[in-house]
Amino acid sequence: QVQLVESGGGLVQAGGSLRLSCAASGSIFSMNAMGWYRQAVGKQREMVATITSGGSTNYADSVSGRFTISRGNAKNTVYLQMNSLTPEDTAVYYCNAAGYSDLHSIFDSWGQGTQVTVSS
Repeated sequence: QVQLVESGGGLVQAGGSLRLSCAASGSIFSMNAMGWYRQAVGKQREMVATITSGGSTNYADSVSGRFTISRGNAKNTVYLQMNSLTPEDTAVYYCNAAGYSDLHSIFDSWGQGTQVTVSS
């Protein structure tokens, strides 16, 4: 099993910044990609940003230019730097990790979520 632990959420005023962190642990043979998703009240979960093992990144149009996803020096960690936050960014943010537990077994794991609230 692969466990993800997120941290860094909280309450911030519009225009402010937050940095989310996610650390993966457990049976990880290789990591294909890690990413951040969010779900606002009454809405479906949506992709925010992803990063592959090779360093390729992908962002939702709504956050491009404001958010930056990066991998940490520690193995299997990922960060999301969020700048110029708006109330529309308010949501529960989830970390996701996908890869192989061994040569034949894949995993696709989710964190417990961390609340980000942006006040106007």
